[in-house]
Amino acid sequence: MQIRKTMLFRDRTETDEMGAPCDPLTRAAALAVLRNPFAGVDQDDLTELFEYGAMLGAQLAAEAVAALGAPPVSYGKAAIVGAHGAAEHGAALLHPRLGKPVRAAIGGGRALMPSNVKMGVVGAVIDVPLGHKDEPWSFDHIDTLSIAVPDAPLPNEIVVCVGMSDGARIRARVGKGPS
Repeated sequence: MQIRKTMLFRDRTETDEMGAPCDPLTRAAALAVLRNPFAGVDQDDLTELFEYGAMLGAQLAAEAVAALGAPPVSYGKAAIVGAHGAAEHGAALLHPRLGKPVRAAIGGGRALMPSNVKMGVVGAVIDVPLGHKDEPWSFDHIDTLSIAVPDAPLPNEIVVCVGMSDGARIRARVGKGPS
């Protein structure tokens, strides 16, 4: 795996959109920009990306947990694939093996980890969906963390992200879904 760069993002909100004080919410994301070994190549066996996903899951989760500074409540993952790749390359990184090391890093995670994979150009926004790690029907924890990497993905790269938060959306009032 050839990683060009990594990034760490931390977002802390202390007032709602109207400026009223609220319980603070911290969201953190760790990103890696890596060379896509299958860029421009028609390849059905993507096993190599499964292995990369497992390694990235462990590395990025550890960085995101440390940046969060509190126990994670919500989590998510996302990838943007450069123009010479295929969306399936991002899916191969995220789905088969990335989740297990993330769950190990946060000490659990019974709910499906929300994910997003898309094709994108340099500077495209990566939208990391977040959901409660144990309660999939907690609507108050459904959120999106949007981040742009100014110089990625290049056409032969993939941006991979693991995101977390220490709580629900600011002043969440939707509640919980059906029991």
